[in-house]
Amino acid sequence: MLMRKLSLPVVAAALATVIFAPQVQAGDAAAGQKVFNKCRACHVADKETNRVGPHLVGIIGRKTASVDGFKYSDGMKAAGEKGLVWTEENFTKYMKDPKDFVPGNRMAFVGLKSDKEIEDLIAFLKK
Repeated sequence: MLMRKLSLPVVAAALATVIFAPQVQAGDAAAGQKVFNKCRACHVADKETNRVGPHLVGIIGRKTASVDGFKYSDGMKAAGEKGLVWTEENFTKYMKDPKDFVPGNRMAFVGLKSDKEIEDLIAFLKK
């Protein structure tokens, strides 16, 4: 009987941890490399070289509009001045709808609609 009384709170706590714990979503870097092919014409991810768009080395955690030597749009500069940082959450929102997330930016890409593709792309960019 004592075992039952002790087990119920332990089970309840374990369930609460599983139910209310933040969902960790890990993308697939190999799949993300394939997704990056959509970005490759304008961006570089493996060296600090700018093209039509800024390089993406270290983008996750980087302040917006902060790559030296890249001429950012007024919209992107304003976002950087307001303190926007490319967290995974912000990068995801941007990749879903770049023009809506940072109005006035010049990126011609319409965005990625698949959450899985974005998760994979982030995993690739973080490696």
